[in-house]
Formats: sequence, C-alpha cells, structure tokens
Amino acid sequence: MKRRVPAILAASALALGAVQATAPAASAKAAPGEDALAGVLVSDGNKFDSNKNDFDIVTEAVLAVAKAKPGSPVTVLADGSKRLTAFAPTDQAFRLLAEDLTGKTIKSEKKLFTALVDLAGVDTIETILLYHVVPGKTLTSNKVLKSDGAKLTTAQGGKIKVDVKMKPSVKITLKDRDKNDRDPKVILKALDLNKGNKQIAHGIDRVLRPIDL
Repeated sequence: MKRRVPAILAASALALGAVQATAPAASAKAAPGEDALAGVLVSDGNKFDSNKNDFDIVTEAVLAVAKAKPGSPVTVLADGSKRLTAFAPTDQAFRLLAEDLTGKTIKSEKKLFTALVDLAGVDTIETILLYHVVPGKTLTSNKVLKSDGAKLTTAQGGKIKVDVKMKPSVKITLKDRDKNDRDPKVILKALDLNKGNKQIAHGIDRVLRPIDL
C-alpha cells in the first residue's frame, strides 16, 4: 500500500463532531426536529476515555477546527435547521488508521488525538472532516438500506458509494477513494444518532479516505 501524504492522518480526525460553544444554545432554542448533531455528540461529557466505540476523537477534532476557523462549514453541525447526514468514525476507527499508516498502536485516546493533530494543519483536518458529511439530506437507516449503488456527494466535493448486502445478514459498506485498503462499514448498533431530527449520523468502523493512500 502506498504511504504518502502523512498529513492526511491527522486530517482523518474527521467527521462529526460538535461546535461545543454553540451547540447547547442551538439545542436549547431548537424547533421540533431541529436538534443539532453537535449537542448529541458532546452529551456524554466530551472526554477521552477507554470506550473505543464512542466518538471522542471525532468530537475533539471538530472542536479544534471550529475554534481555529469560526467560519468553517463544519459549524453547520451546530445548526439543526440544516439537513445533513454524517458518517462518524469511532475512536477505534482512528486507532486502526494510525496503525495502518504508521505501524504503531497508540492505546491512549488523548495521545492518539495529539499524534494525529500534530501531523496536519487545520485546513487538511477540515477537508477530511467534510468528506464524512452529506449535506442537504437526512438519510435515515431505512433510506440507507434502500440505497445500494448510490453515490453520495459529500461536503468536501468527493463522492462515496453505498454497497448494501442483505444476505446472509445486513452489511452496509461505504466505498471511498482508497482502492487498496478495507472500506468502512456502517455499525448497525450505531445507526440513526439524533433520530427524528434533520441532522442524523451513523457510526462507521473505519475512517473514510478521500484519496488513495
């Protein structure tokens, strides 16, 4: 597998987090069905922990971008009136990415996040983040299961392809631009985060890659 663009690693600290400073206010005043994803993602206290299946690294990455670039498109995650679907890599997904690209396993979430961010600038992180967001669409799990072969245009401008297999069991794979490594799969136990609102998210087990690494 090619190993270029080391900056992409931290950039992969992507998809879905929360603009913590604005999320609570947005959620408090939200109309029915307009709770922002930001509030959901920081609702567990927004702390690094030992749970590899939650979204601490993603959340911290988005907070870093929002702080550095208040006008960034990622701040839409705090505006629940805007429709979007996000695919959120778990903390374990980032650990697998770091191990794949560097050959090292970093167990501590805080150290993993620091290592990732140190390798890339804010602009790169922002770009990769947007590759995990599909703007203008609320794709619930029911819609995703009916979208085999669909090509979704992301906020980054690139596309991801949806591959759905129903037998012998349900399996949803997202095909990205990297042709040499495993594609992310949607985690069936982490579907429809923020269900009932215009902004919805689905957990994925790997980080989407907008280029061939």
